Amino acid sequence: MSEKSSMNRNFVVIGAIIIQLCLGAIYAWSVFTKPLVDADWTKTQTQAVFAVGLAFFAIVMVIAGRLMPKLGPRKLAMSGGIVLGLGYLLAGLFGGTNFWMIFLFVGVIGGSGIGLAYVVPIAVGMRWFPDKKGLITGLAVAGFGFGATLWVKLAGAWGHLIENIGLSTTFLIYGIVFLVSVVIGSIWMVFPPAGWKPKGWEPAKEAKKAAVSGLHMNSSEMLKTPQYYMILLTFAFGASAGLMSIGLMKLFPMQALAKNGFSEIAASGIAGTAMAVFFSLANGIGRIAWGAISDKLGRKKSIILMMATQGVFVIAFQWIAGTPALLYLGAALIGFNFGGNFALFPTITADTFGTKHIGQNYGWVFLAYGIGGIFGPIMGGKLGDMDNFSLAFIICGVLCLVAAGIIAGVKPPKLKTA
Repeated sequence: MSEKSSMNRNFVVIGAIIIQLCLGAIYAWSVFTKPLVDADWTKTQTQAVFAVGLAFFAIVMVIAGRLMPKLGPRKLAMSGGIVLGLGYLLAGLFGGTNFWMIFLFVGVIGGSGIGLAYVVPIAVGMRWFPDKKGLITGLAVAGFGFGATLWVKLAGAWGHLIENIGLSTTFLIYGIVFLVSVVIGSIWMVFPPAGWKPKGWEPAKEAKKAAVSGLHMNSSEMLKTPQYYMILLTFAFGASAGLMSIGLMKLFPMQALAKNGFSEIAASGIAGTAMAVFFSLANGIGRIAWGAISDKLGRKKSIILMMATQGVFVIAFQWIAGTPALLYLGAALIGFNFGGNFALFPTITADTFGTKHIGQNYGWVFLAYGIGGIFGPIMGGKLGDMDNFSLAFIICGVLCLVAAGIIAGVKPPKLKTA
């Protein structure tokens, strides 16, 4: 089927970015942690909300993969936007600074909404762009990284929402924006017609570049392979490092900067910039860049390089966070590599197990994100309460180096072809 008889596939990219900008709200959680600590929350409690949001994000994503064939991508994405929006709306109406209310509304409900919608732009994008899987996946999820910059800065330095209108009203406004925006972006979340392919693109040539030629495993088959667990573990270690860094990107640098003579106000501004600008922008750029790099270098080699360098950056962060220029550099490097996870793991999943069932299969791979979301932030929060942030960075950095070795051993599975 010719490209001319179908929807312009560039609209899929626009819709994907709109959706992901809103879903990236989970990475903006750090802007709420300081006001909540001031309201007598412990550091562990602030990380618990973040962790449960990540866990439900990952768990519900498995369910979303199974729902997509029944509901279709458009309805599934809209459902996710409605659930996410309602979570923040309820937090604004009833949460206040109550730990359990925010835990439920932002963590459980908000995380579930993100899980419902997240897989849609990836699955739809791969179908419309089989010729540029790495790049399009990077673009499709780039908004997730950039979204953190937008929501952090609106609540803080740009919009001063928390300062001017308080936590509850900020949650309320965000909920309305998320609901409306995701529903609008979902308009273009449709699969191409059967038999469609980009003009001039030949599947046979593309298959030669992939890890497997013509292989299409469903989830039941994939879960029986060692390759799945190797990819899962690699992703979990990388996610732990990145998510621990996100959770502590405000608290740890503030402590390190204070030891170097910065006032609390100055340290807060510097640490906020490190997260909201340098980490978040690099996170978004990394998704696009690593996706494009992997189209040339290959998925496995790209992941090895990304994990190995991430291990070095995370370990080094404990010594550089107290100097503004080095803090910004470290935040950017960690954010750049962390963003790469979300371009490289969907595509290595597609290359290894096929694109036919990518919506379901990547949901199972993405459980690694939930594992990392529980382990990394909770460990970081616990060690932070013990005044031992350094150990958290060392542990996660070493895990990244181990991950580089694990993914190096992944080889194509053997199964009947579709």
